[in-house]
Amino acid sequence: MFSFTLPVITLATAASKDPGILVIGLAETSDGDILVGLSEDLAKSATKALGADVASLARELGGSAKNGKAVLLALPAGRKVVVVGIGPIDVTAEQLRRAAGAAVRLIEGLPASQPHRITLSLDTAEPSLIEGAGEGALLGCYRYGPAKSENPGIGSITLISSNKKPEAKQALDLAAVTAAAVVQARNWVNTPANLLYPESFAESARALAKASKLSVEVWDDKALEREGFGGIMAVGGGSDRKPRLVKLSYSPRGAKFHLSLVGKGITFDTGGLNLKPADSMYTMKSDMGGAAAVLAAISAIAKLGLRIQVTAWAALAENMPSGSSYRPSDVLTMYGGLTVENSNSDAEGRIVMADTLVKASQDSPDLVVDVATLTGACMVALGERVAGLMARDDETADLILDAAEVAGELFWQLPIPEDAGPKLESKVADTKSTGDRYGGALSAAAFLSKFVPEQTSWAHLDIAGPSFNSGSAHDYTPTGGTGASVRTLIALAQARAN
Repeated sequence: MFSFTLPVITLATAASKDPGILVIGLAETSDGDILVGLSEDLAKSATKALGADVASLARELGGSAKNGKAVLLALPAGRKVVVVGIGPIDVTAEQLRRAAGAAVRLIEGLPASQPHRITLSLDTAEPSLIEGAGEGALLGCYRYGPAKSENPGIGSITLISSNKKPEAKQALDLAAVTAAAVVQARNWVNTPANLLYPESFAESARALAKASKLSVEVWDDKALEREGFGGIMAVGGGSDRKPRLVKLSYSPRGAKFHLSLVGKGITFDTGGLNLKPADSMYTMKSDMGGAAAVLAAISAIAKLGLRIQVTAWAALAENMPSGSSYRPSDVLTMYGGLTVENSNSDAEGRIVMADTLVKASQDSPDLVVDVATLTGACMVALGERVAGLMARDDETADLILDAAEVAGELFWQLPIPEDAGPKLESKVADTKSTGDRYGGALSAAAFLSKFVPEQTSWAHLDIAGPSFNSGSAHDYTPTGGTGASVRTLIALAQARAN
């Protein structure tokens, strides 16, 4: 199973005499661009030796104050400095997250005989900025694939901050725990489907639960059939690798709010009998990104010791074509008794999620949030870097949007219009699984809403676009699995903890 481990990150009030590779910023001001984080002594010696100031030299080499634009400079005495654009001088946590990620990613690819040591000097004092810079630096280290001897990666990171209060270390600890959770989700998403399938994914979740002191329960295919999980069993019925349902629970003493997280875990999606085109199938090992996100997030929430009850559910199945596959026009009896006419076997995610939403709702949580790589329609609407948010009410939507803003993730609220319901009417069952070709992401949300009690606050996150990056790496985002929504879920738990 694919794995990547993050380097250690620590705080310091000043750079050491041997800082490794020093990262400084270039910021925009009304009076022009200025350097951030470069000591006066080093600036003077560099200017004297090079005959130009560091900012001018960086611009000559293609650098700029544009957020995330990074260049490498060779300074006197063998010193190496990366100058990275941080954007406007009135920085946000997300600006520093992107700047730090871009700088570290550049360094990660440099040839060396041993792992790089990095000193990050971006004038971070506020806790939110320390957290943003720390997260970005750690996430920028991530590499999908085996280590190469000529590119040994990152060995350690030191973050310079003038803040000597305990809040500084707390912010960096939060960054480290959050980044580790994102990396866990990335590792799962990037693992090939012949290695990560329902049973092995469930066992990996068990191991995570043990390390995080979470309680765990796993339903195998026999238990799922016995208890009436008709959706999960139908979707997983075409594969020799039988489905699983995983429940991780965190219940700290004194918690007053119960958050339930439900994740889609299709470990490989061929489309079933509605077979996908070959090119569309190649990245379908990533169709379990929602399950990866909720499992990773609850692990981080437990490690942070947040006073909030959280339950994470992962519906795991492999959608394969075979003689035992479920068919278009089949009528499925879901967990809880609602019947569904299957319109399209490639709309399998909502089927496994429906079963799980009913089960999760039986615990009477205060808020249910489901996360799924659900529809290509959401990608058509919002592109590859913005996730869709659909909620039962605006108050719930605002909670998610506020958490996403804190986390630096892009979500856009979409409606669940009144006309979405009639599109799901069936003559042979309580509902159909899909509507017509228009507004596919919206009708998917309307379908899922039928499986959550009306009195329960509920939100649906469609992360189909940002969960997997098929293009080039950028900022702190790698090629491959991104860990989308993990940071937002952790921020949401922080906001609701008492």
